[in-house]
Formats: sequence, structure tokens, C-alpha cells
Amino acid sequence: MSLIDTATSRKILDSRGNATIEVEILTENGYGMVAAPSGASTGEHEVQAFPEGGVDASIRIFDDEICAQLIGMDVTEQRVIDTLLHQIDGTPNFSRIGGNLAVATSLAVARAGASCLGMPLYKYVGGALTEKIPKPLGNLIGGGRHAIGGTDIQEFLVISTSDKASDNVFGNAKAHMMVGQTLKERLPGSAIGRGDEGAWVAPLSNEDALSLLADVCDRASSELGFKVRPALDIAASEFYVNGVYKYKDKELSPEKQVEFVAGLVEQYDLHILEDPLEQNDFQGYARLTEMVGDKCLVVGDDLFVTNKERLAKGIEMGATNSILIKPNQVGTLTDTIETVELAKKNGFETVISHRSAETTDDSIAHLGVAFGSYAIKTGAVGGERIAKLNELIRIEEDLEA
Repeated sequence: MSLIDTATSRKILDSRGNATIEVEILTENGYGMVAAPSGASTGEHEVQAFPEGGVDASIRIFDDEICAQLIGMDVTEQRVIDTLLHQIDGTPNFSRIGGNLAVATSLAVARAGASCLGMPLYKYVGGALTEKIPKPLGNLIGGGRHAIGGTDIQEFLVISTSDKASDNVFGNAKAHMMVGQTLKERLPGSAIGRGDEGAWVAPLSNEDALSLLADVCDRASSELGFKVRPALDIAASEFYVNGVYKYKDKELSPEKQVEFVAGLVEQYDLHILEDPLEQNDFQGYARLTEMVGDKCLVVGDDLFVTNKERLAKGIEMGATNSILIKPNQVGTLTDTIETVELAKKNGFETVISHRSAETTDDSIAHLGVAFGSYAIKTGAVGGERIAKLNELIRIEEDLEA
């Protein structure tokens, strides 16, 4: 038993320059600190990041109501503490205290619990037999809500598939550099920038960006000696308007969107396909997964929002074969674990993910290992992204020791 002595919250910056929340938990022989990220492209069914009044309101509630109840609790009683957070909030979506406060508190408690037992977070959550390092999934070309002026499709990604985490981290970074060099060569004089997650932003059509991505994957694979494969996060809900998908150059019905996306999987040998349809089209997802699910991972993010009830519906309908895991979508570590366990029980792969507005917190690297996730979506470059990537390298060293 290790009792909580001190609990502190504070307002800090995220990578987009906005305010988010960080929580510290201190016991006699343990310590944990976690900062919560925020998303720009958010699912309508995920918990509310902050209450009315924003971060300041969350901090007031922490100081006035949560802190005193945490003091004296056993830091290793994760489920009890997470249940307490739900009880204090009293809403179905953390709209009173804020999902970011909930997840920062919950994970800080887990960090402190791991510290008390003298073990890393991944082993504390995943157990002594944990051994799988998720493959990093990096955003190379950006558009949508993450990069205004770019493509309709939100993220053109790569996933390096070596058995070594360090190879994959540097493989994705190499592919990112190759995209930047290619854009400068192909678009001399054009404005080429970087989006929220460090991805390149340039005046490209969706098709041109996909073609460039596929070419870079081929070249990187040849140079590195292992496969670097293309992937997409379409974030289709962001441009689904009045029953149609509105691209800059066309409009597609839901049926035509399924056919269009299935064609992209075939043409470009996509390895991962995230959010190809709007966030409530379970039937459309089921049709698409039937068409391409044996060729790639069809990943539900906005569709599931790390929520076990929505995942259960997706499993029943055969909607996808994989789920994106974002702890702050659901609010606590316990809620996240329950969703992961349901996914694994039903043969779904999990992909743990950052958010577009991040901090240097590296908790998701540990959770990705603990959950045995296939991949970790955490960008390819940038300080708040490499905090997770470099931690994967350290965890790999620890597992090999």
C-alpha cells in the first residue's frame, strides 16, 4: 500500500500554443506526472475535453473537490480512483470536470503506482510478460483540420515494418525528409510548410499526394532494407456534408465513397486506413471492411472514440478490424483498458494514438507497449512527437536487457 500525500494540477502549453492541464501525484515512495493532449479533429461521441470555463474551470474543480478526496487513497487502487473521478463528475461524458483533467489524473496515478513498485509504466499496466513494441505510424503530408490549405484527406502516413523499434523510428524520419526534399524539387517557388503534427503541407491534390507518398515508400524501402508502407487517415467526417463527401474536385455519395476508398487500397497497397467514412456509418464500414479487410487494417477512430459500447456495436456489425485508442477520448485508464480488452478478445488490432495538440508527455509509448498495440500513431518528427518515439527506443533497450 502506498498512500497519496500530494496531488497538484497546473495549466501548461500544448504544441498548438493553447492551454492544457498537467497533474502530479506524490506518495511517500512514488511519483507520477502526466499532461493531457487535445485534438482538433474530434469525434462527436468522445468525452468533452474541458468544461465550460476551460482549463481554469478544471483546475478549480481539482483544487476544490478532487484533491482532498485523493489524499490518503492507495495509489495502486487504479479502478477505485477512476471510479471516483466518474462519481465526482456525474455526467456521461466528463462535461463537468473535463476529460483532460480526468485522463491526466488517472494516468498520473498510474505513473505514481508504477514508481512505488519500482517499475516502468508499460510493465505496471501490461504485466511482466509484455514484449511487443508497436510500430510507429508517422504523418508525412497533412491536410484537413490539421493543415489548412493542404489536401482534403487529413493525413498521408507511413509505417516502417522492421522488427526493431529504433529502425522504425529512423525509417519514418527518413521518409519524412524524403517527402520534404521531393516537394522542394517538384514545386520550386511554392509555399511548403508544416502542419500541427509536423507533416508537410503543400499545394497538392489528394491523388498527387498519394502518388508522392507511394514513391517515397518505395525508395525508402529500397534504401533501408525493410518495408516502409503507406497509410491514410482520411478523417471523412470532416468533409461529410448533407449526406455527401465534399472533396475540392468532386462530391461522392456514401456508396461511391466506399468504392473510391476501396480503390485507393488496391491501387496504392495501403497498409492502414483510418476514418474512411463518416463517424456514424457502421453499415458503410462493414461493407468496406468486407471488401478490403483482408488487405489492410480498417481503423475506427471517430467511429469508436475508444468507447467500449460503440466498439461492441462495431464488433457485432463487422464494421472494422481495428480500433484507434486515445485515452483522453474516454477519460480514464480503466475505461481505456476495458475497451482494449474488448478489442483484443474479438481479434481487433489496436493502434494507440497521440492528438494533434500534444505535450512532451510520453505515456502513450508505454501504454502502446502495455496493450500490445500493433502500431503507435505519434508523428515522425517534432519535439512533442519524438518524446514518444525516443521513449520507444528506451523501452526496447529495457526489454532486451
